[in-house]
Amino acid sequence: MRVPVIRNITVATSRNTSAWTLDKTQTNAHEAFFYIECLCNAWFTFEIIVRFIASPNKCEFVKASVNIIDYIATLSFYIDLILQKYASYLENADILEFFSIIRIMRLFKLTRHSSGLKILMQTFRASATELTLLVFFLVLGIVIFASLVYYAERIQANPHNDFNSIPLGLWWALVTMTTVGYGDMAPKTYVGMFVGALCAIGGVLTIALPVPVIVSNFTMYYSHTQARAKLPKKRRRVLPVEQLRPPTRPHGPGQGASGPGSATPSLNAPPSQHGPPVAVSKRMNAIKSNYPKDMMPPKMGISENDVVSFWTLRDLD
Repeated sequence: MRVPVIRNITVATSRNTSAWTLDKTQTNAHEAFFYIECLCNAWFTFEIIVRFIASPNKCEFVKASVNIIDYIATLSFYIDLILQKYASYLENADILEFFSIIRIMRLFKLTRHSSGLKILMQTFRASATELTLLVFFLVLGIVIFASLVYYAERIQANPHNDFNSIPLGLWWALVTMTTVGYGDMAPKTYVGMFVGALCAIGGVLTIALPVPVIVSNFTMYYSHTQARAKLPKKRRRVLPVEQLRPPTRPHGPGQGASGPGSATPSLNAPPSQHGPPVAVSKRMNAIKSNYPKDMMPPKMGISENDVVSFWTLRDLD
């Protein structure tokens, strides 16, 4: 999917004449990929601008780690275009294309949509102390075993010595302690082999001790996420709203519920002759009028105000 860049060059022949020939200097990506990339980055730029305008807090939006990835990944495209246009004549211009690799960081945005990546990030955040301890022990072991193997290989005659310096031994110690073992560097003497065996055993113990704590944190977050996923979704309960009743217009003193000349006791009558009239709701009137007569209190020695107080307290209960 790459297109070769071909140019005409003039060469001198053996007959003291000049001739031209075709020369392939390099290859570039197909032009269609460039337009696709331009379209995608234009959309990313538009998205960042709209999100920034719509964000309620601009400072928190700028400081967010996910948004910083967006800034760097989007700006790297424009920086790459500028460098290709104005710095292509430089000899080390290919080094400047390293900025395009930063766009891979956009993959970290998937943490917002993937529960597995969220669990992994939460595990690393909770196991920060254990990871720091692991890295410290690993660096300490690398420095110690790199120095030991460097001096161990110099004790005996070794024409094929791979450890010409301690920094080269750091790479060997890292590969050995992590049990990778590329084999590009290996001790040749017996003392060096003994140091290599100690390095491998020490690496296994150093890495294996803090790992169970990290695994337990991962198991805890994973089980918590699975339990939350199995919970039923919450439904919003819509409670019926009772309409407000209009206030009852109080009757004047001496007027009952059926008119001024009514002989029936009025529930709207004041409890005392000197107090203000008390408005009783229609519901209490309906209860009083529709209630069975056998539940009525005895009439012996009971006034109208006592009857009103009885039905009022009964309604409140």
